[in-house]
Amino acid sequence: MKLRKIEIPGKDHVESYLRNQYRRNFRLNSIRNMLIAIASFLALVQQDGKGCLEEITRADLGAFIEHMQDRGLKASTVRTRLESLKAFIRYQVEKGVVSSAVLVKRMTIKVPDSLPKAMEMEDEAKLLSVIDDIRNRAMILLLLRTGMRIGELLNTKVCDVNLVERKIEIWEAQKNRVGRVVYFSDDARDALKAWYQKKDPQKPFIFYGMGRDRLTYAGARVMFCQYLQKANLSHKGYTLHCLRHTNASSLLNAGIPLECLRELLGHRSVELTRRYARLTNRTREKEYFKAMGKIERGEIDGYYKLDLELQEILEKKELLCQNGKKLYEQS
Repeated sequence: MKLRKIEIPGKDHVESYLRNQYRRNFRLNSIRNMLIAIASFLALVQQDGKGCLEEITRADLGAFIEHMQDRGLKASTVRTRLESLKAFIRYQVEKGVVSSAVLVKRMTIKVPDSLPKAMEMEDEAKLLSVIDDIRNRAMILLLLRTGMRIGELLNTKVCDVNLVERKIEIWEAQKNRVGRVVYFSDDARDALKAWYQKKDPQKPFIFYGMGRDRLTYAGARVMFCQYLQKANLSHKGYTLHCLRHTNASSLLNAGIPLECLRELLGHRSVELTRRYARLTNRTREKEYFKAMGKIERGEIDGYYKLDLELQEILEKKELLCQNGKKLYEQS
């Protein structure tokens, strides 16, 4: 979407805001997404007969949310676009263009706190068993062993990889622009070495496509889907990003500390990393089946009796306290 090709109210204000975001060093892709949200909102406002930003009201925000929901957009997408729009409106409020009453109360979208989807161990083995291409095997193994985002891996150059120390330096993370170092296993190193022997040494990026210096996300996605189909896993709903979730899940099961995993994944907050602890936790699993074994063997009667006795003591204590309070009030 290009701003000069669309007709919306307050076009000059939109351009000024986007230029400001560019000066603040926002990614071009982020700025494009901002424009999509803002332009969609202003087009809807225009349909209601409003021709300038000064006429925007809080009701227009509500109508925009309903419009996105009616189109079947995911709650996370609705929330992201709403946040982009609110940032734009806050900017216009500061400039004295839009009334501050538009944002006087909080307006948020509740997004389901879903679990990250990781591949099952059997499915991971099936997938790797059908990958016969040297380049593609190196790519899939690196995603599985490093937990990198696909965009980060496609942007990785040969000079960023240290085969001896088995690590990759990510100078700027794709999502939060925070640099980090990730590590990979022996099998990923062996696969990468095999690819290096066949790879064109003139290409700066590790993975490239036909006639391109760098493989595109679309090309990587098509390749991955073909292997899923070959392994009879298409119905499982796996994506390239699931390989990152699989890496995190496997490391947690192997006992890696949560804070260490946070650093490897490049999360700003450990709360994001904690989702994987909900997804898979061997300690919790063992404790559950240990307790369930007692239930199945009928070994819990004594515990229940103990709980009932304790409950009776607490109830008597509470009753005595209540009676004492009444006597005090009557005296």
